[in-house]
Amino acid sequence: MKKLTLLLIAIATSITGFSQDDDTSGSNIQTYTPSKLLSQGQWDIKFFNNLYTQTESTFTSGTEARETYFTSTVDVFTGISANNRFNVGLLLEFRSNVIGDRDALDVFKFDGETNTARSGFTSFAPAVKFNPIKSVSNFTIQTAFHIPLVDNESENGVFLDQKGFTFQNRFFYDYNFNSKWQLFTELNTEYHFGKKEDSFANNSLSLTPGLFLSYFPSSKFTVLGLVQHSQRIDTGNDFEQDFTAVGGGAKYQISDVLNIETLYSKFVRGSNTGLGQSFNIGLRALF
Repeated sequence: MKKLTLLLIAIATSITGFSQDDDTSGSNIQTYTPSKLLSQGQWDIKFFNNLYTQTESTFTSGTEARETYFTSTVDVFTGISANNRFNVGLLLEFRSNVIGDRDALDVFKFDGETNTARSGFTSFAPAVKFNPIKSVSNFTIQTAFHIPLVDNESENGVFLDQKGFTFQNRFFYDYNFNSKWQLFTELNTEYHFGKKEDSFANNSLSLTPGLFLSYFPSSKFTVLGLVQHSQRIDTGNDFEQDFTAVGGGAKYQISDVLNIETLYSKFVRGSNTGLGQSFNIGLRALF
């Protein structure tokens, strides 16, 4: 069960970029927050990578053999409504995992070594993003239906991804204190369903609220701090889980179209979970 829970931590900490409202610079990292919808005909493509590695967990005391879980996602959205209140998109996910005290960077070997490694495309999800309250333009909801591509969750003791469908809703809201400071909030809800015997995660509900405080030294650069909690509620598969993570990161506007972001988080407490670290880097193109 330990191996099955670790990858969920990487999922929960694959966090979208943060930014602020329009200023005279026109910087995308200030204009387009996760709460901001695209105009009709605009495209937003994000390539995000999360590496979670751990040698500690709540299952044992002391150091354990290292296990590392890498998740790479591509999110593509476009605006389709004249009033800028409705976007459609597609989410793609690839994973590479290694266990047995292998080096963390071995996830990039993709060698499929028996008993220690697995990799492959694991799911895709059609998605929509919309603004439900016209008078509150900085509040949006992203809804996605994740369809699994894995035949077996675990093979030769190596977990790849959960085998089940996921109905996901993410609620985004941001508040600007002034031109330099912003508080971004998110509530991610995921309902996992399918046959009980197919996945440990099926018939459970995950609630993951997060707070992200951003500071903008300039229109093209931002730093942020975060705290995030995740609570898995069992609804029929006899498994519950929770964890809390803290961290920080930065984002830089490279060009009018492209920006880069980095993020680090540490899992400071939890139950039925690993206590590792997450390293993230992402590229976003908006045009």
